[in-house]
Amino acid sequence: MLSFLGNLIWWIIGGVFMAIGWLFAGCLMAISIIGLPWARAAFVIAGFSFMPFGRTLIRRDVLTGRQDLGTSNWGTLGNIVWFVFAGWWLALGHILSALGCFITILGIPWGWQHLKLAAATLAPIGMTVVTVEQAERLYGVRVDR
Repeated sequence: MLSFLGNLIWWIIGGVFMAIGWLFAGCLMAISIIGLPWARAAFVIAGFSFMPFGRTLIRRDVLTGRQDLGTSNWGTLGNIVWFVFAGWWLALGHILSALGCFITILGIPWGWQHLKLAAATLAPIGMTVVTVEQAERLYGVRVDR
């Protein structure tokens, strides 16, 4: 219930706009065949950006137990290309949104979510979204909610 309430407030104070930004970036990447790997990552993060509370991002190789294209050296190269062409302006949007949330004391939890999303913006390829409970089982420790 608290996750739903957190997500509802997130939508009201502007989280929807950042999710739309992620969707827009994914659509731009999907225009060409070359951009499809980046589009997939952008759509995954867009879904997370739309409803971040109660879920978290982890690397796919941690979840599946095996490396794939996105978690290999090719994924690292893809993340570098992503950062140059799209990551920095999405990170900037999340940082500015976080600063707006930090102005009020009540907005601090939503500001932290924006900062977590800004970090995800730097290297989204090879990441997947799971519930906080799944992440806690995988890592064996409590993860940041």
